[in-house]
Amino acid sequence: MIIREIAPEDNAAVAQLIRGVFDELEIPKTGTAYEDASLDKMYTAYELPKHIYFVVGHEGIVVGGAGIAPLANGDGSVCELQKMYFAKEARGKGIGSKMMEQCLAYAKKVGFKKCYIETMPFMHDAQKLYKKFDFKYLDAPMGCTGHTSCPVWMLKDLL
Repeated sequence: MIIREIAPEDNAAVAQLIRGVFDELEIPKTGTAYEDASLDKMYTAYELPKHIYFVVGHEGIVVGGAGIAPLANGDGSVCELQKMYFAKEARGKGIGSKMMEQCLAYAKKVGFKKCYIETMPFMHDAQKLYKKFDFKYLDAPMGCTGHTSCPVWMLKDLL
């Protein structure tokens, strides 16, 4: 499996992957990344300064992805780990840790001081990964992501 930056031709595959994971795990579609306008044009959405989206390719197929972007309505020092999803065949193989390392390295490189994430309460494996990377639970959301159905908020100090 290879981690690389998203390319324009990955847009449809990334959108299909993310929607497929939502269906598989029965994640609410309202108030989550499923509704994000950027879902069908991820390459363009992450072309902006201090934005990046990585995909995991396996035998020519996109089997995962995750991105970093400034936290919406934040102070500019906080980024958000966004749209980190993996197909079933990519889970449990250490790819999540490698993806997290790459995303956090980018966040530090471009000067973010903290990294924020929102997730679902039943996504225990994801939370286990976030805790492994020293994310701490918060009592309230940060910024204004529009993901009102994600009631678990976590933050990591990047310094």
